[in-house]
Amino acid sequence: MRRLLARRMKIHLFGAFFVSVGCAALYKFGVAEPRKRAYAEFYKNYDPMKDFEAMRAAGVFESAPPK
Repeated sequence: MRRLLARRMKIHLFGAFFVSVGCAALYKFGVAEPRKRAYAEFYKNYDPMKDFEAMRAAGVFESAPPK
């Protein structure tokens, strides 16, 4: 029973490290990268003036009344 805590702690520390690295990699490649690609695709064809005019025509802005 000597050094039981030290041995178990070593195993658990390595296990926790690998699980956390795995979760970080899973998040990066499962969530962050697809989100970056989606934003890049959206802004590739985005025309802010066209969007502004559509919102202006809908009456969204108080300071810019519809034409």
